[in-house]
Amino acid sequence: MNATEKIYSLLLKRDADAERTLPEDVRRNVPRNGLRLVAANALQSSGDQTVNASTVLPWLFDALGVPAALTGVLVPIRESGSMLPQAFLTPLILRVRHRKRVFVAGALVQATSVAAMAATAAIGSGLAAGLTIVAMLAVFSLGRCLCSISSKDVQGRTVPKGNRGQINGLATTASGLVAITLGLGIRYFGDGEADAGQLAWLLGGGAVLWVMVAVLYSGIREPAGQEQPAREPGDTQNWFLRTFALLREDRDVRHFVVVRSFLLVSALSPPFVVALSVGAGNDGLAGLGGFVIASGLASLLGGRLFGRLADRSSRTLMTAGAGAASGIIVVLVVIVSLPGFSGDSPAGTLLFISGYLLLTLMHTGVRVARKTYIVDMAEGDLRTTYVAVSNSAMGVILLVVGGISSLLAILGIVWALMFLALMGLVGVVAGARLPEVSRR
Repeated sequence: MNATEKIYSLLLKRDADAERTLPEDVRRNVPRNGLRLVAANALQSSGDQTVNASTVLPWLFDALGVPAALTGVLVPIRESGSMLPQAFLTPLILRVRHRKRVFVAGALVQATSVAAMAATAAIGSGLAAGLTIVAMLAVFSLGRCLCSISSKDVQGRTVPKGNRGQINGLATTASGLVAITLGLGIRYFGDGEADAGQLAWLLGGGAVLWVMVAVLYSGIREPAGQEQPAREPGDTQNWFLRTFALLREDRDVRHFVVVRSFLLVSALSPPFVVALSVGAGNDGLAGLGGFVIASGLASLLGGRLFGRLADRSSRTLMTAGAGAASGIIVVLVVIVSLPGFSGDSPAGTLLFISGYLLLTLMHTGVRVARKTYIVDMAEGDLRTTYVAVSNSAMGVILLVVGGISSLLAILGIVWALMFLALMGLVGVVAGARLPEVSRR
C-alpha cells in the first residue's frame, strides 16, 4: 500500500467485494479519488457555513438595515434555486463526458457570487444591499445546482457502494470541525452588536474555500461517460417533459420524492428556532457564534456515525431522522409555551441553541442518508436523471411547504414548527415503504 491507500483504508471501512466490481482503472484510483471527494466536500460544507441562509445572512441583513420582509425569502431561494433548474440543465450536462468539469464550473460560480456578497456587505446598506445579496444568492444556488447534479454521478463512477455514505459522513465531520472553530472565533470577537464589516470578511473567506474546492475536484480521475448524441433545438423542453413523465410512471423515484418531501421537517425548522431566539433579544454576533458552533457540533458528531449507518440502510436513517426531528420540535414547543419561560435568560438561550443543535444533527443524518439513497438507487445516466427529477420536483415542493410554514408563522412561529413536526411524523410512515437499496 502507498500512503494514499493507507490513509483511505484508515478513514473508511473498505468493501473488497464491491471494489472488485469496478473496472481496473477505476479500482486503482479509488483511494486517491475518495480522499479528494472527502476534502472537496468538506471544504464545500465549510463554505456553506459562511453563507448560511438560516443564520449568517439573517444576521447580516439585520446589520445592514435590510427590511425584514426580505429575510423570509432567503431559505426558499437558497434551497429551491438549486433544485428547480435541474431538469432543464440535465440534458446539457449529460453531453459532458467528464462530469467533474460541471462540478468545477459550479464551484467557481459559487465562489464568484459569495465574493460579490462580501463586497456588498462591505460597502452597501438598506434595501439596495438586500436586493443585491438576494440576487447573488440566486446565482449561488445556480452554481450549487450544477454541483448537485454532477457530484452524485462523479461519486458513483469513482467509488463503490459501501464507501459512498462514509465519504459523505467524513466530509460532514471535517466541516463540523471548521464550523466549530468559526463559531468560537465569532463568539470571541463578537462581543457587541452584529457588524457588517466582520461578516463581509466571513463571506470573503467562504469565496476562497470554493476556489479550493474547484482545484481539488479538478484533480479527480474520473472515467469518461458514454458520448451523448447532440440534441435538436427545443429538445431540452421535450426532455423536461419526459423526465416528469418518469416521475409519474416510475414508482420508486416517485415514492422517494414523496418521502423526501416530508423530510423537510429537519431542513425548514432550524431557521424558525433561530427566529425565536432573535425575537427574544439574542441578536448580537456572540449569539450567532453559538448557533454556528451548534451546527458544527452536529456535523462533527453526526458525520462519521451517519455515514456508516447510511451505507447499512439509508432508508431507515432517513425515516428515523425525520421522526426524531419531529419529537425534538414538540418538546421545544412545549417548553417554550410553559408559563414563566424567558427566552433571553441563560436557560432560554441554552434551550434554543440545544434545540438547534439537535435539529441540525438530525438533518445531518437525513441529508447523508438521502444523498446515499439516490446514488445507490440507480446506475449511469439514469442516476443523473433521478437526481435531476427528484431535485426539480423538490424545488417546487419546497416553495409550497415554505410558503405554508411562512403563512403559519404569521400566526405564530410555534404553529409553523408544529406543522413541520406533523410532516415529519407522516414521513416516518411513508418512508417505511421505500425499497431497500443499500449494501447491507
